[in-house]
Amino acid sequence: MYVNARAIIEQESGEETEVLLQVAARPGSPPSLELPGGRLEEFESILDALCREVFEETGLRVSHILGPTNQTLTEGADVAVECLTPFCVYQTVRGPIDSIGCFFRCQAEGELLQKGDGAYGHRWVRVSDLELKFGRAPEQFHWLTQGALLFYLQWRQTQ
Repeated sequence: MYVNARAIIEQESGEETEVLLQVAARPGSPPSLELPGGRLEEFESILDALCREVFEETGLRVSHILGPTNQTLTEGADVAVECLTPFCVYQTVRGPIDSIGCFFRCQAEGELLQKGDGAYGHRWVRVSDLELKFGRAPEQFHWLTQGALLFYLQWRQTQ
């Protein structure tokens, strides 16, 4: 089973929120739109993985986690446990890869890469355009991103 940390990177542009999308470049898979993120390394903290994955794929540095930021680190002689509040948690219950992970709404700063680790075509998309794009052709998004975007767009309607 894979454990992942993933980002919904937001920025404000005028009066509208934009979200960063990228094209996944995975060998043997067709290109698809996705949100940045990836697998935790052994004993890596979830937030460290989030920051590392965002930087590797986009060139941006996570500057702020949006929403609740509850985080504790409990350390003992032989163990350390990180507990935190993500935006949402996902688990695949059927499909090509058994995974579980956390999505964080965040902001990031820096210069976008033309091509990052396993990703290219980074672009900011207004949430209103994202809703239309996702509603018209959800299949253009990576299957994991589809679930996260549906959750995110429904959540935005309640705010």
